[in-house]
Amino acid sequence: MAATPDRSREQVLVSTSERPRWWRDAVIYQVYPRSFADANGDGIGDIAGIRKRLGYLSELGVDAIWFGPWYPSPMADAGYDVADFRAIEPVFGTLAEVEDLITEAHGQGLRIIADLVPNHCSDQHPWFQSALAGGPGAPERDLFWFRPGRGPDGDQPPTDWIGEFGGGTWTRTTNPDGTPGDWYLHLFAAQQPDFNWDHPKVRAEFEDIVRFWLDRGVDGIRIDSAALLLKDATLPEVVGDAPHPFHDLDGVHEIYRSWRRIADSYPEPRALIGEVWLPDRQRFANYLRPDELHTAFNFDFLSCAWDAAALRESIDGTLAEHASIDAPATWVLSNHDVTRVVTRYGRADTTFSFASKREGTYTDLELGTVRARAGALLSLSLPGAAYVYQGEELGLWEVEDIPPALRQDPMFPRSGFVDPGRDGCRVPLPWSGDAAPFGFSPDTATAAPWLPQPAAWKDQTVQAQTSDPHSMLELYRQAIRIRREIPALGDGTLRWLPAPDGVLAFAREPGFACVVNLSDTPVPLPPHQHTLLASRPVDGELLPPDTAVWLRM
Repeated sequence: MAATPDRSREQVLVSTSERPRWWRDAVIYQVYPRSFADANGDGIGDIAGIRKRLGYLSELGVDAIWFGPWYPSPMADAGYDVADFRAIEPVFGTLAEVEDLITEAHGQGLRIIADLVPNHCSDQHPWFQSALAGGPGAPERDLFWFRPGRGPDGDQPPTDWIGEFGGGTWTRTTNPDGTPGDWYLHLFAAQQPDFNWDHPKVRAEFEDIVRFWLDRGVDGIRIDSAALLLKDATLPEVVGDAPHPFHDLDGVHEIYRSWRRIADSYPEPRALIGEVWLPDRQRFANYLRPDELHTAFNFDFLSCAWDAAALRESIDGTLAEHASIDAPATWVLSNHDVTRVVTRYGRADTTFSFASKREGTYTDLELGTVRARAGALLSLSLPGAAYVYQGEELGLWEVEDIPPALRQDPMFPRSGFVDPGRDGCRVPLPWSGDAAPFGFSPDTATAAPWLPQPAAWKDQTVQAQTSDPHSMLELYRQAIRIRREIPALGDGTLRWLPAPDGVLAFAREPGFACVVNLSDTPVPLPPHQHTLLASRPVDGELLPPDTAVWLRM
């Protein structure tokens, strides 16, 4: 039977006085606009397609939607190369359509989180185009990182820094008279020049951009590459354990304090959410101090192995650091940058790192699916907020056989064609039908989806899984509904329960427990009243391997 939307849920947003800190326990669904739903048949997702599918997200039960970049962009990095931060990419639609989307989502009780990319822009951004056209000495060059090269002819880059996509971080320009010019910094692709955040005009510009989107009703802003904005102006090389010249410089916190003051100036609460990849938990927690960001992605948990001891250490460390500053934890299994969880959990190495991504890695998709189901119940029952990346609720796997000619992620060529890139987790969603485009595009479509969908996804469509009590989709629908109905879930604390090796068991008060068996053998369940939900059938009082269960205690 299809899950029934929770009727206790408000159909309009609750007031600040009733729920002042919604981000602390929200279930947030990530929409990758190019791949969610295509309404006009050009093979690329759009705002109109998203608006038509809002009912699906409301029925799923999520509280908020985070949208990937929707700005005008040449798409050198799938929209993370932004040419105009106050407009909408015409392929997606118009600003008026986005404003209507925000209004319609709010009408269904869904909050909106916009993506902001402050570290860099597109090389087509007007500021950068003026910097190139003006040549050496142009004032616009001070808004970026233009530097002369090393060597007698200046033909060597200013540093040997390695970029976030691999490869070098400097590209040489050509002066207006045709002679070789200075170099500019880009931590990502060459088409993504880095802003100079030491310049007051850059800071003022982004404060205005934050206000622009908050004025249009977005409820939160997700900040891309939040720890990278500032660079050491002396341009030192990366040496051993010395502070990294462009990672997590202390001055970045003042930027977010200024943004927090803006967010707090609105009567409805607005959230700032950071993408912060840092191995040091204390440095990570610094971004969540009371006058900075409200919350940040938990990449430690996302990257963790499917191993009870490792997961418990990640959970304990996360909760301890967040508790020290009264910030909510977040629990994330995947996103638009990482290998899909079904694939990752079906491998011998169930961790994630960009350095280890390789083509041809064997994956047991059946095992990965079983574990992903259990991982869903684990992540949705931990204290704090939870993120669901589009397609995660359908059990989609990483598409690893995309022909090289169709791949678009710059990670692929910049890694020397070693890293397969991120296209495999960005393939358009399957909604219905037995063949591509699986309802992603209308029957009148004039183009195929921008990335090819596997034929096997005919069994993963929303249509195929709806009303199937054993499907991944219905598992998510039930879990999110129960999460909303049980006061113990969401924000709060947990208490670990005694458990055998290889088993995670914890209680949430009042009266809830989650048990996850990551061992190789069935284990007995703790005393309980009844089972609320299980990731797969439970045989009597024995919990099978790679299975999670929610219990009423």
